[in-house]
Amino acid sequence: MTAHIRIPWRRTPAWFVALLWTLALGAWGISRDGSLWRDEAATWQVALRDASDIWHLLGQVDSVHGLYYLLMHGLFECFGPSAVTLRLPSVIAIGVAAACVAAMGQRLAGFWAGLGGGLAFGLLPAVQFYSQEGRPYALVAAGAGISTLLLVQSADRRGRARTWAAYGAVVLICALLNWLSLLILLAHLATLICVKAERVVWVRWGLAAALATAGALPLILFSRSQSAQVSWIPPLTWHMLIAPAIMLLIGAIGAWAARPRLGQLSLATVGLPLLAVPQVGLIGISLFQPLFLDRYILFSLLGLALLLGSTLAAAVQYSQPRFPRASVFVVPLTLVVAVAALLPQFLIKRAPESRVDDVLAIAAAVQRVKEAGDTVVYVPAARRDTALVSPRAFEGVQDIALAVGPVESGTLKGLESSPEQICEAMLRQKRILLVTDAPGAARPVSARRDRAKAAVLKEHFAVVADEQVRGRRLTVYEKRD
Repeated sequence: MTAHIRIPWRRTPAWFVALLWTLALGAWGISRDGSLWRDEAATWQVALRDASDIWHLLGQVDSVHGLYYLLMHGLFECFGPSAVTLRLPSVIAIGVAAACVAAMGQRLAGFWAGLGGGLAFGLLPAVQFYSQEGRPYALVAAGAGISTLLLVQSADRRGRARTWAAYGAVVLICALLNWLSLLILLAHLATLICVKAERVVWVRWGLAAALATAGALPLILFSRSQSAQVSWIPPLTWHMLIAPAIMLLIGAIGAWAARPRLGQLSLATVGLPLLAVPQVGLIGISLFQPLFLDRYILFSLLGLALLLGSTLAAAVQYSQPRFPRASVFVVPLTLVVAVAALLPQFLIKRAPESRVDDVLAIAAAVQRVKEAGDTVVYVPAARRDTALVSPRAFEGVQDIALAVGPVESGTLKGLESSPEQICEAMLRQKRILLVTDAPGAARPVSARRDRAKAAVLKEHFAVVADEQVRGRRLTVYEKRD
């Protein structure tokens, strides 16, 4: 034990140190040099709509993100639209998740396990990536951390009814942000089995889990009608399983370091199910419908961080009888080495090039090259997001393919005219701006409208300027004599 060694900051709760550390990492470079990529652009443009227009949208697309869009709408109304407003909720959420990891680690295995796990969580590359993302995945991770902490408190002390009510409410909110987060209930089920929970715990957990699932069920059923939105996710392949396998191996080492005793609540009985069950569960789901994306189960990294904390605590315990004075530096030195090793990754993830594209960069290019009387077409139509996020850059440029705007149609990209009407309108123009994906970020053109646009440009127009910037491409065409 380290009680005989004086550590000036030892009385500081591990969760508070982890919270400050993770918030500092998240705030570092939060603007990403003023860049905004396509997923964040969806959040941005929807958050600017009225609540009634958001509700109209959810009936057509993105119902799974409805609660998140309404939250961001409220924040944009209060603080105005900006990159900081867009990403700060994720930064705070990841900080809360790290604090939960530290609190659980300290409760179950002591100060060093809590501190090591909380600090490690903020350093994980995937956590670094999504802590600065204007999407709901970090918020789900925070909710998963809170619900797991409530489970630990309740399973250990037969938590009161209000604690279980809070547990069920948090699980439900997470499910409304992303219903795949309900996989955490299976992880908690595995934990209760491992600790041989008493009957009263089983009854209260079962009731809370059932009510949370029932509350999310309408959203789950309705969102199935919008499953075409995830049709782009590739089928599961063997190479996609490499990262989960490595994490599970690291987690197994951490579980061994925790030396769990059967029937007792420990870092192993909490962390290993939290890491493994969502990973394995999503793999199983993806065998029937491809859905395997790391962001959908970002919350499983809470389990990995708990087990990393267990490993660090074991290293401290091993060094105490041999190097009693040096043992207090095991976690800080490990932190320094990890930061040094991961620093290139940190810098990359804060660069505009870290995302597949940048809708603001291509908008700036349009503003620079546009001329009076120009028109614009988008291939695919979803690339209209750059004009929706930065409308000033497109002032004076006519969108000749658009028939019904995104807000009126309740969609993200609006409704376009028929291919024949679009072609007729294009042939009447002298100069057309084409906004599309850069070759490295583009998928094959499949929509009939997009093929028609490309054919007209190829046969009747000549390229006079072509620019690629951060995953997007702007090509200027002039009609041939």
